Amino acid sequence: YSLFYDQQWQIDFASLYQAINHRTRAVLVVHPNNPTGSFAHRNDRSAFNLFCREYNLALVVDEVFLDYPHDGTARLTFATNHDVLTFTLSGLSKVSGLPQMKLAWMITSGPEDQVAAAVARLEIITDTFLSPSAPVQLAASMFLEQRKNIQPVLLNRMRVNLDELDRQLIAHPACRRLDVEGGWYAVLRVPRTQSDEELAIQILRGCCVLVHPGHFYDFPQDGFLVMSLITPSDAFREGLRRMLEVLD
Repeated sequence: YSLFYDQQWQIDFASLYQAINHRTRAVLVVHPNNPTGSFAHRNDRSAFNLFCREYNLALVVDEVFLDYPHDGTARLTFATNHDVLTFTLSGLSKVSGLPQMKLAWMITSGPEDQVAAAVARLEIITDTFLSPSAPVQLAASMFLEQRKNIQPVLLNRMRVNLDELDRQLIAHPACRRLDVEGGWYAVLRVPRTQSDEELAIQILRGCCVLVHPGHFYDFPQDGFLVMSLITPSDAFREGLRRMLEVLD
């Protein structure tokens, strides 16, 4: 299914209904979405539940960026969703800023009979294929405790970088930052003079700055670039200046 942008990112539920077929077993939700940084709000949650009940589907929700709302307001997790069978995923890679430490977890919620049946099957799958290493299991409590130190640092850096992005864009009205609520990325709307991939390569060659072309994330058309907000602020400021010179 698709997202569309109208002042902010929104879920296109009409496309969700069009996407279902006889093989569909679950709906995947990224909360907040990557790279748009848009959360699934309460009305979205209700709509997903209604859809899943109607078609007897499960919800699978990726919440790795849930701890990074830019306004500081905690968002509701799908782990408390009991209306339909729901699998809520997260992991150390974003929660504690440790992508090299391979540890993820899943919370199963929903109607009791469906949860019991799902957990019985998941136990076999996880024991057979996805056992985490002993070192990361032993260190997990320490890594999770350290999130209290790293998350405020990252959130502050992202806010500083967003402010810098908005400041520099004032002089470049042809480029526009799209609304972002959380996560580590910002989406920039730029003039469509070439494909996003060609533009990203031009920026890399012209000023040694790395950005992602929008097609990496299945944007429906060219004219989108995706930028990391966790880049150290001095490097972000200089890289942004160089990139905007190329875009001019």
